[in-house]
Order: sequence, then structure tokens, then C-alpha cells
Amino acid sequence: MEESSVEAPDSSSQDDVPPLAVKGVNVLLGRQRSEGISSPSRDDDSTLLNQGTHSSILDDNTKSDSSLPQARSKSSGLCFADGKSRIDYILVYRKSSSQSEKREIFERNIRAEGLQMEKEASITNSDVIFLKLHAPWDVLCRYAELMNIRMPFRRKIFFMHRRHKFMNRMEKRINKFRGWLPRKPMKFDDTLPDLEENESFTAPFSRSRIHHFIIHNKDTFFNNATRSRIVHHILQRVKYEEGKNKMGLNRLLSNNSYEAAFPLHEGKYHSKNSIRTHGAENHRHLLYECWAWWGVWYKYQPLDLIRRYFGEKIGLYFAWLGWYTGMLFPAALVGLFVFLYGIFTLEHCQVSKEICQATDIIMCPICDQYCPYLRLSDSCIYAKETQMDMCKHLTLFYSCLPATVFLEFWKRRRAVLAYDWDLIDWEEEEDEIRPQFEAKYSKKERMNPISGKPEPYQAFTDKYSRLIVSASGIFFMILVVIAAVFGIVIYRVITVSTFAAFGWALIRNNSQVATTGTAVCINFCVIMLLNVSLFLLSLRATTEQPRTESEWENSFTLKMFLFQFVNLNSSTFYIAFFLGRFTGRPGAYLRLINRWKLEECHPSGCLIDLCMQMGIIMVLKQTWNNFMELGYPLIQNWWTRRKLRREHGPKAKASFPQWERDYNLQPMNAYGLFDEYLEMILQFGFTTIFVAAFPLAPLLALLNNIIEIRLDAYKFVTQWRRPLPSQAKDIGIWYGILEGIGILSVITNAFVIAVTSDFIPRLVYAYKYGPCAGQGRAGEGCMMGYVNASLSVFRVSDFEKRSQPKTTGSELFGDAVKYCRYRDYREPPDSAEPYSYTLQFWHVLAARLAFIIVFEHMVFAIKTLIAYLIPDLPKDLRDRMRREKYLIQEMMYEAELERLQKEKNEKKKKDKAHHKEWP
Repeated sequence: MEESSVEAPDSSSQDDVPPLAVKGVNVLLGRQRSEGISSPSRDDDSTLLNQGTHSSILDDNTKSDSSLPQARSKSSGLCFADGKSRIDYILVYRKSSSQSEKREIFERNIRAEGLQMEKEASITNSDVIFLKLHAPWDVLCRYAELMNIRMPFRRKIFFMHRRHKFMNRMEKRINKFRGWLPRKPMKFDDTLPDLEENESFTAPFSRSRIHHFIIHNKDTFFNNATRSRIVHHILQRVKYEEGKNKMGLNRLLSNNSYEAAFPLHEGKYHSKNSIRTHGAENHRHLLYECWAWWGVWYKYQPLDLIRRYFGEKIGLYFAWLGWYTGMLFPAALVGLFVFLYGIFTLEHCQVSKEICQATDIIMCPICDQYCPYLRLSDSCIYAKETQMDMCKHLTLFYSCLPATVFLEFWKRRRAVLAYDWDLIDWEEEEDEIRPQFEAKYSKKERMNPISGKPEPYQAFTDKYSRLIVSASGIFFMILVVIAAVFGIVIYRVITVSTFAAFGWALIRNNSQVATTGTAVCINFCVIMLLNVSLFLLSLRATTEQPRTESEWENSFTLKMFLFQFVNLNSSTFYIAFFLGRFTGRPGAYLRLINRWKLEECHPSGCLIDLCMQMGIIMVLKQTWNNFMELGYPLIQNWWTRRKLRREHGPKAKASFPQWERDYNLQPMNAYGLFDEYLEMILQFGFTTIFVAAFPLAPLLALLNNIIEIRLDAYKFVTQWRRPLPSQAKDIGIWYGILEGIGILSVITNAFVIAVTSDFIPRLVYAYKYGPCAGQGRAGEGCMMGYVNASLSVFRVSDFEKRSQPKTTGSELFGDAVKYCRYRDYREPPDSAEPYSYTLQFWHVLAARLAFIIVFEHMVFAIKTLIAYLIPDLPKDLRDRMRREKYLIQEMMYEAELERLQKEKNEKKKKDKAHHKEWP
């Protein structure tokens, strides 16, 4: 679903800030104005406010009152008690904590940096203290310059290329024709706020050139997300103890000096008044109405507003998710067409006709002793279902293009977003050293070539010995997953015989399908259990002690993806490439531990088992993930609200300040967007790797993603505390994983088409052995006799004693069965070399290998060609970037000349006035 980049300007003032532009409606996006406030100089609880009055002091034994001061009701909990200084960040701690000394030093240094603070006890628990932080204008300017934050300084001037008059006339006619058509339902209504901000050129903020920037109001020049990011940047560099590297909020959170740290949401997300008539009360309310509300599930995402409220990192995730969902539309349509084409051509398929009419062909039992003889015609329904996935030409096209096209076009989309969000020249700051790394290697130091400061150093031998241990852990966990799959295989082998002797006729007659269905459900339960255990093991498997947080996140992400990918897809790979391939033949079956006969495919093929595996796993896993993503936080928040209502009455929450309401929400996942990306990347792999076998996979993924976008939006806006807005240029290591999945999908689809399906055997029969052999053409008429040619003959008396069926077949067929058929290309029992492979087998094997090689090389060539033909940077964007760079240089030069000219004129006026005063 292609998203429109839309954005709402920030505001926090009702008095001085122009209202957000709305067609026919003035939308006020703020209630307060921040002004300077003198900070107390004491570092104890003298800054702690009583709940009833601003001036009184609350000491450790004072119980808080439930009434709110008038100033707080005016500010709705978004400002200090004076109602003017905006709260930029919240720290939460407990008075009973043992880390008070470190906390006092930390807070004293916070004041030294220029931040203002105010303390207040929780209404619900007097032991919980909220430390409110506010960054004054001079602090914001100083750190905005240090952090190279880009701010607007001139409105953009758009220009149109000169066009021919004919093109202008054609464009007018097209626009007139579009006016008659119904308006796009995915766009926002005219009655909703215009979220597009007036675009401006931006430049790194500089206090010496502050007159160049567009500053209508100092209180709103830096939006809330930028203010929170600046304060967090300061907190990460404030010391809490004497000594090297004894600094940073993260370390204080890890040692429980502080319990929580978060920026505030901008008020309530819902209102009694309609946004169309009264406008949005704040950006959170606007996001809920235009994005997180279920009634707008079909609308484009307001990406610019998401970015302004949550930061570029979360904005890029939703942009990627929306782009991925949009790219699923054509894939889902093709898959649905393939599926419907298979349904409508069922009666015209020569192969399925022969199977349904083969009442005289008796198939050998698929298991030992208890499985009966069956007519081939009994598998008529499954043969027709298999035929739905045998639309050859569409499958070939369908299996090689989607992943490549998606990745190439995403690179272009990311480039456009990076330009619009001023991330082209952004470089990530060097990460701070992890406390675990510092504690482990603090005795050895060497000079950092970038900062020039000494830092802990990990020896080469220690680093690679830990890598070997980590790799061994990965190998062990993969073996655990394979062992789980082996257990599922044993279950299938044992259960198929049990179901074949079942008392219920429906189960007995469909023993293989029942076995597959129950095995998939058990496999899903095993997958979910292993996901939890593998998550904990992967935390311990990251034993190589990465130096920085980003290195640790990349290492953890790669391990966790590898474990989850193997866990999710191992059983699917078994069914696709191993099921029924190594069973031997009747009379000479291969067995597990010389006891259990390996499972065979259904008489109509293994493709139906693969489709069942993928369909059930996809539906169950997506349902479970959606429940855990939204249902679990909803239940937790409901339980918290229930406890508050019991203790403080049904209307208590309405009187809570914003920091109290946010504190009662669930914190964002400690690993950030890891779970969200992992879920979608695994779905992308599941959708692309076996798309040739299950064409409906993109449709199921599309339906899930439409729900997923609104689930994640609702969760971020209503159920989670506001995450720290952070910047990012791309989706990180996940893009490399996507490229790896794209390569793997080509290989697996080649094997699915060549090995799992009957595509190659049918082609070989049509061109070499069928009625049209040697004529250079193939069609449904050329497939006559294919079923008989693909089945070999077996003499029943040649069965092993333990494989001998308990029934002779006389109760079904009148006489005892002497010969039965099985899927293979082998000589009959009366030939010179009984049960040896026929020439047709070798022809099919050679054709399969040739197809895999040709298909892979052809698809990789197409992938390379597509990557070459689709540039990563759109041409119009490249031209805009070059022109903008030129205009910025010109504007800066003109602005400097204007300033110098102004200073020169002022100097002349002073000289002239001085000359007149001289006697």
C-alpha cells in the first residue's frame, strides 16, 4: 500500500502558535506555552511538590492527597506546576532504592548542564517519585548545535520544467477527466487536517547564524520529539560517579537507580468531540483518529506525522511495513488468479481425469500391515487440489520476481524518505561502550583512533575464542530444532498406521490427511515453545562480548533470526524436499532405526501436504502473534486500571496527571523494534521461499499486514509509553537478511517446481513418451496415459513379512490382490532386472537437474538486470538534491550579505547621529 507522506506541524501553545491548517476548521494542537523557570539549587527532596499546593514540601513520610492543583489541571500534566515550563522528559525512581547517592550526584550534574527539574510523588504510591525535566531555550540551542540537528531556515521554492503547450493541454484534459471519477478512498478526507507541513530548506543549527532560521516562536521551534532527544542526549553524558565512563542514564537504569525513563505523550488520544468539527486536541489525538483508529484501516499512513511524534526509526519501520504491504497487492492478485485458474480448469485437466476414472488401478498400502489397499480413484479430490498449484507458466513468473522487485523499489522509497526527513547527510554517532564490555576488559586499554581517548580493549585470542564458543552454541540450538523435527517425523510414521486402523471411518479413509493435519498443529506448538527457549538461549549465546550496543544488537538479531527461521521452516523443508524421497520401494523399504517405515507421499503427490503445512502454520502463527502484540498489553493495562479503580475510585484515572497515566502504560519492548521486524521478516521468507507451492501465501500475508499496521499503530499510540524518538537512515541489518531471503527463495522455488511438483515429469512425458512425442508441442491431449506411465507395478507376494498387509483386498475388490501400483519409475517384477530404474527415471532426473541449473541462472540474471535497470536514487530526486544544494549555498551567501549590509547601514546611522551632536 503506497503511503502518502503527510505531516502535522508541532505546537504546544494555544496563545502564540498559529493553529494547524484545516480546510474549514482551525485545529489547535496544544494547550500550554513554555517559558523560563528558575531551577532550585538543592539536590534533596526540597523540589518535591505536594499534590495539593505548589509551595509546600513533601517529605518521605507525607502521604499524597488525591486533589490536583489548579496549575496542573490547566496544563493537563504536560508542564511544571507553574503551567509554563514544558516537561521534556520523565525519570521515575523509588525513595526506598539503595542507589540514592549516585542519583543525587547525577541530578546535581543535570542542573549543572542547565536542565531544570521538579519532583512530585505518585498519587497511587508515595514511594514512587517522578522527576520532571525541562530544557530551557539556551540549552536546546547549545546542544542542537553540538548534535548537528537540522532546522528550517528558508521556504522551498518549487520550479516546473518548461513543457510544450501540447503537454499542458493534455494534462488539463486528464485532470478534467479525473474530476468525474470517484475520489481515491485511501486519501484523507478534506474535513480532516491538512497534515503536510510547509516544506523548508534545512541546515545544521548554528547559534552564530540563528538569524537565518525561521523562528516564529521559541517555544515551538524545537518540536517535542527533538526536545526529548536533546534531553536524552544530555542524560547519556552526565556523570553519576567519579571515574572514567561512570556516566549515562542507561547504566543507572540497569543498576535500578531509576525505575523508568520516558518522554510524555501529548495528552489523551481520544476526545468527546469529533475531530472534523472541533479539530485535534494534540498530535496523539490526531494520530489516533488518522492512523490508529480501526475505522481508517484502508487509508494511507500519515508517515510524516508518525515521524514527528515517534522519530525517524519508528517512522521508517511503518514506511517499510506499508511499502511491503503495498507490494503484496500484485503478488496476492497473481496468486489468487493462479488459485482460481486451477479451480476453473479442474474438469479440463487430463491427469486429474485419469486419476478420478482409474477405478481399476489398485495402489499399494502406504504403511505396514494396518493400511489397506486403495483404488487410485479414491484420491480424486486430492488430485484436483494438487492440480490447483500446477499452473506452470504463471508459477514460473510468480516465483522469481516479487522479492527482487520489492527490494529494489524499497531502496528508492527509502532514498525519498531519507531526503524528505533530512537523513541524507546524517551519520550515526559512535555508540558508547557497553557496561558489560567495560567491566570485563577495563584492565586493558588502548587509544581509540576516532576520539583519541583510552578505552577498554579485547585481545584477539579472547575475541575469537568467544566467537568459536558462540558458533558452537548456534550449532547446538540448530541441532535441537532438527531433533524436534525428527520427533515430528516419528510421530507421523507411527500415527499414520494408528489412523489407518481407527474405528471412525472418516479418519480411517483419510488417515494420511489426518496425520498431516495433527502433525502440523503439534509442530506449531513445538515451534512456539522453542521460540521462547531459543530467545533465552540466544541471549546467552551472544558470548563474544560485542563492544557497543549496535554491535550487540546486530549479533543478537542475526542469531535470533537464524534460530527462528530454522525453527519455523525446518518441517516445511522436510515435507518439500525429503518426504517420500527416501522411502525405498515396496518389498525393500528404508526404515528408521530398522523399525519404522518412512512416510510416503499421498498417491496424488506431496504438494498437498506442503500446502496444508504452510496454510495452517501461517494462519495459526499470525493469529497468535496478533494476540500477543495487542491482547497481552490490553490485558495488562486493564488489570492496572482495575487495581486503580479499586483503590482510588472509578473516576481516579481522569484526575491523574499525564506522567502518572503514562507510567501506568506498558514500556516499549527492551529490544526496540526487534519483535516487529522479526515477525514481518519471517513472514516475508515464508511468503517468498515456497510461493510456487502455495500461491495463496501472499494473500494471507496481505490480509494479516493490513491488520498488523493498525494493531501496531494502536499499540504505539494507546498501550505503550511514548518511546524515545530516535533517528535512523535505513532498516539496518534487516535489509541484508531480506536480500539473503531473496536469494534463498530463488533456489527453493527452483527445487519445489523441479522436485516437489510433477511439472518436470509431465514435460518429459509430453515431449518424450506421450502421444505427442517428437512433434515439438505439448498440451492436455499430449498427457493421455501419463498416470499409468508414472506408476510402477509390484507383485504382492514380494512384500516383506512385516510389511505384509493384514487384508488381502478380497473384501474390497472381490478377489485377492496379486499386483498393486506405486509412484516410481521401475521395471515390472517379470522383467530381466525386476524393480530396477527405467530409462524414463533417468530422463526425468536429468531434466530436473537441468531445470534447476537453468532456472537459477536465468532468475539470477533477471535479478541482476532488474537491479541494474532500477536505480537506487530516482532521477528527479537526484536533480532536486543538486538544486537544493545550490540554492542553500546561494541563500546562505545572500543572507550573509544582507546581514553585513544591515550592520553597515546601522553603523552609518550611528556615525551620522554622532556628527549632528558635535558642536
